[in-house]
Amino acid sequence: MINLSSENQIQIVTSFEDLVSTPFQGENNALCWNRELIGDFSEIVKKVEFEENMVELGEEELRALHLSEQGNLAREILLTDLQLLKAHGASPVLNLIRYYERDDAFSFFPTDVYSFHVDRSPIPTDTFLCTYYGDASEIIPNSQAEQKILIPEIRSALKKLNGGTNLGFEDFLKEFFFDLHYQAKPNATPINLGHSHIWRLAIDHPESKVLPCIHRAPKETNGQIRLMLIC
Repeated sequence: MINLSSENQIQIVTSFEDLVSTPFQGENNALCWNRELIGDFSEIVKKVEFEENMVELGEEELRALHLSEQGNLAREILLTDLQLLKAHGASPVLNLIRYYERDDAFSFFPTDVYSFHVDRSPIPTDTFLCTYYGDASEIIPNSQAEQKILIPEIRSALKKLNGGTNLGFEDFLKEFFFDLHYQAKPNATPINLGHSHIWRLAIDHPESKVLPCIHRAPKETNGQIRLMLIC
């Protein structure tokens, strides 16, 4: 079940068509195609050998796997989801993830995907994602988070990085993506996106009528690989 503790933020739909066609409005900036899937996705994860921290699983490689009946059911779901999103005009990728690279260039302000952040695009688009196996992503209501660059002590430290001047400061914040990151407020309640459901999240683009959806990648359970679709 999806946690609807922030029911104004999340809208549940029952089909892919509704997922891609329902407009965001008001406080709603996350749409969820709520599904219960069959099949053994863990079998696919175990069949793919890789040494990197993350690898893309292509359709040809996916089709070539020798799987049990339950594994094959899971594969057919993955292939169908990829085709649905491609037909919609998206560019989905299926990733196997041990962990994401950490950003430690600025120790007091990490800008990797483990930090609450929003996505940005110069053109109207959305973020789609689905976790089939492993730890799932989280979102947080916009009212429960604060843009980090507005927190006085963080803003002061960033100004020092910029040479202690306001000259070009706003451009500096965008160049290094500082303005995309958020800090959860005390007593905030992040919402786990769970497994099987395809989510559509609003992002920051010039024609958006709603606030972008704040989200983050989970800190993976040690040794467990995630199977995730994203675009």
